[in-house]
Amino acid sequence: MKYMLLIYSNPQEQAKMTPEDIQAEMNAYWGFEEAVRKAGVHLAGEGLHPINTATTVRVREGKTVTTDGPFAETHEHLGGFYLIDVNNLDEAIQWAAKIPGSASGSIEVRPVMNFEM
Repeated sequence: MKYMLLIYSNPQEQAKMTPEDIQAEMNAYWGFEEAVRKAGVHLAGEGLHPINTATTVRVREGKTVTTDGPFAETHEHLGGFYLIDVNNLDEAIQWAAKIPGSASGSIEVRPVMNFEM
């Protein structure tokens, strides 16, 4: 079953990180990336640009309306994701707990719907 692992972090906490802290965290992410690839469960994964680059799109009465920034104001921002294919939710949770961002932020684990045609 496919699961999306959504990585949320607090940008105020990230701003306090030293260059050494950032490098250590990136090294941890490279290690995680290698582990999911070796396990054969990795389908995709990317980091996202900062929240100030986001655009929210809504259609109201047939008109497209755009707003700079995210849909909702939150303390934690979506910073990236992994898409994995594992046997069950328990296995997805085990992988989510290994994502470096889980130590300072949160990882949302969501099953991906399967729309077979």
